[in-house]
Amino acid sequence: MKFTLGWLKSHLATDASLDAILDGLTRIGLEVEGVHNPGEALAAFRVARVLSAERHPQADKLQVLSVDAGDGPMQVVCGAPNARAGLVGVFGAPGAYVPGLDVTLKVAAIRGVESNGMMCSARELQIGEGHDGIIELPDDAPVGTSYSDYAGLNDPVIDVSITPNRQDCMGVHGIARDLAAAGLGTLIAPEVPAVAGEGPGPDVRIEDATGCPAFFAQAVSGLTNGEAPEWMRQRLTAIGQKPISTLVDITNYMTVDLGRPLHVYDTAKLSGGLVARRARAGETVEALNGKSYTLAEGMTVIADDVAVHDIGGIMGGAHSGVSETTRDVIIECAYFAPEAIARAGQALSLTSEARQRFERGVDPAFLDDGLAIATFLVLHYCGGTASGVTRAGSPPTTMTTIRYAPSLAETLGGLAVPAERQRAILESLGFTVTDDWQVTPPTWRRDVDGAADLVEEVIRIEGIDKVATVPLPRAPGVARPTATAEQLLERRVRRAAAARGLDEAVTWSFLGAAQAAAFGGGAWTLANPISEDLKVMRPSLLPGLLSAAERNLKRGLSAVRLFEIGRRYLKDDKGASDERMTLGLVLAGNRRERGWREGKAAAFDAYDAKAEALALLAAAGAPVDNLQVMGEAGEAWHPGQSGTLRLGPKTVLARFGMLHPALLKAFDLDGAVAAVELYLDALPAKRGTRSFMRPPFAPPALQSVRRDFAFLVPESLSADALVRAVRGADKAAIVGARVFDVFTGAGVEAGRKSVAIEVTLQPSDKSFTDEMLKGIADKVVAAAAKQGAVLRG
Repeated sequence: MKFTLGWLKSHLATDASLDAILDGLTRIGLEVEGVHNPGEALAAFRVARVLSAERHPQADKLQVLSVDAGDGPMQVVCGAPNARAGLVGVFGAPGAYVPGLDVTLKVAAIRGVESNGMMCSARELQIGEGHDGIIELPDDAPVGTSYSDYAGLNDPVIDVSITPNRQDCMGVHGIARDLAAAGLGTLIAPEVPAVAGEGPGPDVRIEDATGCPAFFAQAVSGLTNGEAPEWMRQRLTAIGQKPISTLVDITNYMTVDLGRPLHVYDTAKLSGGLVARRARAGETVEALNGKSYTLAEGMTVIADDVAVHDIGGIMGGAHSGVSETTRDVIIECAYFAPEAIARAGQALSLTSEARQRFERGVDPAFLDDGLAIATFLVLHYCGGTASGVTRAGSPPTTMTTIRYAPSLAETLGGLAVPAERQRAILESLGFTVTDDWQVTPPTWRRDVDGAADLVEEVIRIEGIDKVATVPLPRAPGVARPTATAEQLLERRVRRAAAARGLDEAVTWSFLGAAQAAAFGGGAWTLANPISEDLKVMRPSLLPGLLSAAERNLKRGLSAVRLFEIGRRYLKDDKGASDERMTLGLVLAGNRRERGWREGKAAAFDAYDAKAEALALLAAAGAPVDNLQVMGEAGEAWHPGQSGTLRLGPKTVLARFGMLHPALLKAFDLDGAVAAVELYLDALPAKRGTRSFMRPPFAPPALQSVRRDFAFLVPESLSADALVRAVRGADKAAIVGARVFDVFTGAGVEAGRKSVAIEVTLQPSDKSFTDEMLKGIADKVVAAAAKQGAVLRG
């Protein structure tokens, strides 16, 4: 919520500095999100008088002005129709930045005549919408002074984050009350005028007492709806609200000032009286934001005899909205049930300043006073005659009394506060405290319903920084590690991925239905999604990474290497939620840039993805030497350029390779993309106790022996199958086997290929003899023969 320092001081008599107020707000639980001074952007603009205005020699619609901004006459070319000699306005000299035009002024020739700066309109300075002419100030405005100082624009704007439970601080007065309780000033009570109405009140009634327990209203006739007073427009503009008209601005002002949303109806546009009722199925209303909404049965609305004119407590309708021709109005001051407002606003995906307050719960005891203040402002600034007040229903003002013990501040809050100090704090916040500590919350604090809530109020005002830091008891000796095996695994893999030059990404855990369908569909759909595009829990991490890759590539990156560790959301055999820890990895763009030595740029391929998968599995502690490379990666993957890494035929540890072109098109990605999904939950658990120490390095006592074998094999035989067969020929002696050459062509018959394998042999207690080496070689040849391989001569 935003408000200016001057606005706050209209409710809080204080000499505290801005810094002290900002510190106090955060200290009592009203977190300050930012502070800015709108006048700083206009510091270069000054009050100036037009000394003379002559017709431009080359343009009928331009004038050549002589302007005095305190430094003597300056020549300015101006096209404003109201520019004339004697006018006092706002001048920007060369070098001044004009926010409404997004330009920095400089000396320029306009149609052959030199112009030194410009006279500005309200829209050009972003202080209003006026653009029909330049700003006109009173004749006595001091020429040469800063316009920000003259117009009172140097009022800092404070932006405060209000938690959902603090409905009382959704108005400037409520924030001032908290600061006063914290000792930063004295609260100024709002002045409630006595408005003498004439005759009966307007015809209003209630048919939906659950959604709208109370509906108070007062009519004003014979008014003139013009422009709101300058002070009100300045405050609304400062917090980012656009001034519209006096009637609208009054309701917007009271919403922020006192946390009391109101609505004003143009009586001439109504057919009969107003009724708070439940919407009928299929009813529609065009709201003040220009959009039409179809109402669900049961939503609370305000309607006349013909149509709906207000989505109760959320937004008024356009049909009965006020305009400059409005002469008679009905001012609505109602209380809407917070739960009903929240459900309706959620169903309609419609938010507003009113909804933010009503769904938290406005003060139900402030209806009469709020209506009186609003009516007084309308009468004062618009004129007219007020009717009597109609009070339909009654607001829920009864509050539950809480039995409290001052000792709870120390036992629950950790801070010993004297009982009388606690009483003073609670009473300054509006609580009623009896001699025997029966505490009744004020009507504007529906969030307080127990003794623990009272402790919170005492501690936050007294100062949570005063609560002593007390360490938790610790067992003697070295502390035991608290990270679980899963957390350690995740940490190890994350570090390994980063060390390999991959950038970690954090993406949404929910997707659109179309994105989830591309990876087999989502098993879980959210009942209350943030948006329609984020309603399915992700079945894979790749959609989020692909979207991130697409954004980065379109911003000019030539290579994207992203990884993410998170959960996939599936269903088990019984239909229950099944969350699987997974690492997703995407390689897009160029693996190697073009160069005079390297030649053309090279894109990522399936072998890059396989290398990343094997490296990360090794870092995770998987037995990579025992893994099998198999196909069937899935429909999202490119057939023939993808595969799976399995521990046995059923346990899939990873999928890797190139993604299907149709999938890439759905994500608006050009070119090939390599990817990996590594299933951390499928990794076999390590036997034995967990240790943070590396095993001791114990090199073999004897030197290893390497032997090369070249086999002729069918072209359909995978190298992985042959290597696995060779490695298993003598598990005691063979410690490694790898392919170092594949050849087809001259000397190799059609349908076959030559695969050369380097085999590493490691003796244990004695060196190999020639007979032992021959025996091992025979075993290797025999094992390869079972795969259809023949030793090449």
